[in-house]
Amino acid sequence: MRSLTLPCITFALLALIAPRAARADAASTVSDCSQDFVTRLTAAYRADAQPANSAAPASVRRALPSPFDSPPFPSAEWQLGGVDYPIGVPNENARYPLEEALACNRFGRWMQRHRIEIYGWLNPSVNLSTSHTTNYPLSYAVRPNRIEFNQALLRIERLPNTVQTDHLDWGFHVDLLYGYDYHFTAMKGVLSNQLLNQPDPNQPLAGKVYGVDPMIFYADLYIPWIARGMQITAGRYLSLPDIEAQFSPNNYLVTHSILYTVDAYTNMGVITTTRLDKNWTVQVGLHGGDDAAIWNSASRLSLQACVRWVSDSDDDMLYPCIESYNRSSQTYNNLQEFVLTWGHRFSRRVHTLTEAYRLYVRNPPGLPRGEAPAWGIVNYLNFELDADDMISIRNEFYDDVVGQRTGYATRYSSHTIGLTRWVSPDLEVRPEFRYERSYDVPAYDNGRRWSQMTALMDVILHF
Repeated sequence: MRSLTLPCITFALLALIAPRAARADAASTVSDCSQDFVTRLTAAYRADAQPANSAAPASVRRALPSPFDSPPFPSAEWQLGGVDYPIGVPNENARYPLEEALACNRFGRWMQRHRIEIYGWLNPSVNLSTSHTTNYPLSYAVRPNRIEFNQALLRIERLPNTVQTDHLDWGFHVDLLYGYDYHFTAMKGVLSNQLLNQPDPNQPLAGKVYGVDPMIFYADLYIPWIARGMQITAGRYLSLPDIEAQFSPNNYLVTHSILYTVDAYTNMGVITTTRLDKNWTVQVGLHGGDDAAIWNSASRLSLQACVRWVSDSDDDMLYPCIESYNRSSQTYNNLQEFVLTWGHRFSRRVHTLTEAYRLYVRNPPGLPRGEAPAWGIVNYLNFELDADDMISIRNEFYDDVVGQRTGYATRYSSHTIGLTRWVSPDLEVRPEFRYERSYDVPAYDNGRRWSQMTALMDVILHF
């Protein structure tokens, strides 16, 4: 896989470091339909590397002002799961080189007319670790001391316009993921044989080393006349409450907290997101249990309910959630999970996010009957250095009381610092250092070590 990924990134880097004289006509080359696709794609990368001086006019929005700058932060909005953007927030997606290069052909023009977007990214990483057989429960870079190909993602979507209030609108979202990270995102019943039915004792995680996951597929219906707007989402969508996300560009750091590594990833069902006013949003839904397709025998009908509040000043956010709740025993990953996230903005350049949860499964195989609980708390402190750079510091504590989530009944702490550098609007580089330890039993490197230190770096090339 490295042989495919590295040439693609090298191609983009050559475009980004092209001489300034060659960049001068890049924008006109992109719009010159007499040029071939590859020429326009190269020109799009060069044009993005030399952005225009004038700022684009602000989009009309029916929500509080965006609290952050993105970039350098991964998002300009307070988090809200289950939707691409909070109701009343306009489409903030960048127009990446693939769409620019497609704009001259019939397919690209058809997509523009129908507000359909197509884009994605490539995401390799490298890590150096004190462990030798596995970095787990660090994720996603589980294999120590190697170059890894984490994600190649292709996204096709149409976002409903939730700023307007005079007509129904619709949308859809499809994400196709390839890479090592499918080990974590896979849903039982959706191409899961490549993970669950191919054991490999020589690898830290079972299954094929690289796999495919159609991670997201859902349809949206936006109804402006219910409260201040309601969006109904039906299909497979990301679990709601986490600070962190499955997709590399949506995270402050390369690695994930232990808290995130072992909780829910995706749900399949129906969720409603209703904006009551500028401060309050309510979400209620039913899904088939965590990480299980509704047609699979592991699925269990589960309640999902969240409330998000944002202060008038835009400086504080509270987001309590019942991520999933039912009365059934453990199946594949039948979690009962209760989450609270708090965000506070000290200034536009400095903010903090704290998430705490308690989860359990009932009657898990191999453990005493009853609840098998775990709980954790994680804090992010995030600093904008300038328009292209940010630093994030993450500290967490996690207690896997009986070892059902991580495989070891122990308490953990982890401490991480990382930098995000936007080389251009299409290229991110993220170095990171992490130290973690377990307190009750040695839980690192397959139970051989009490602690682990890891240095990592990844690259995200948007296309």
